[in-house]
Amino acid sequence: MRRRFSAIASLIAVMAATGAFAQQAPDTPVGRFSAGDLQGWESRAFKGATQYRIAPDGATRVLAASANGGASGRFRKIKIDLTRTPFINFSWKVSGIYKGINEAAKSGDDFPARVYVVRERGLMGINSAALNYVWSSTRPVGSQWASPYTAQVKLIALDSGAEKAGVWTRHKRNVREDLRRAFGEDITEIDVVALMSDADNFGGSVEAAYGDIWFSAR
Repeated sequence: MRRRFSAIASLIAVMAATGAFAQQAPDTPVGRFSAGDLQGWESRAFKGATQYRIAPDGATRVLAASANGGASGRFRKIKIDLTRTPFINFSWKVSGIYKGINEAAKSGDDFPARVYVVRERGLMGINSAALNYVWSSTRPVGSQWASPYTAQVKLIALDSGAEKAGVWTRHKRNVREDLRRAFGEDITEIDVVALMSDADNFGGSVEAAYGDIWFSAR
């Protein structure tokens, strides 16, 4: 009996040392659109305005976006500790894509949907790093490239083309790992989460919808 107790005690000590009993960090909600909640979300216009509104979608509610030759986004300033909750979770759907667009050019820097994270750095954010998860019109899923406007913005295509237009797609990404691959450094905290459907460079119109956004430990 004493030997068995000693073995159990040793196992517990090993598990404690390796973090097996460590409490998992709780999820961090960012966008609670299903609850009709836009608290903390602000607007930023680039050219014209994309229209955003809470709208019903089946049995739930979503943030609906309608872009018609303009571009404005919604953003929320919120610090996320990527050492505790590195995974971003979200869903989106789009009505269509921009046919014939060149997304590597400034004239084609438009996407039916994008969700992005920002690490603010430097005076007035001059050295900030931004990572955009986008629904690409032309590039294959998994593609990564720099914005035609600045190397401080990197883009990753999570969905592509019109095949899934009108269908909800869900994503979970390890933001810390994606930032490391994109910028070659270990960024452990972000300051802003944003989304945008834009049509100002290429023109045209598109509609999109965004589901809830949150960060999780796994």
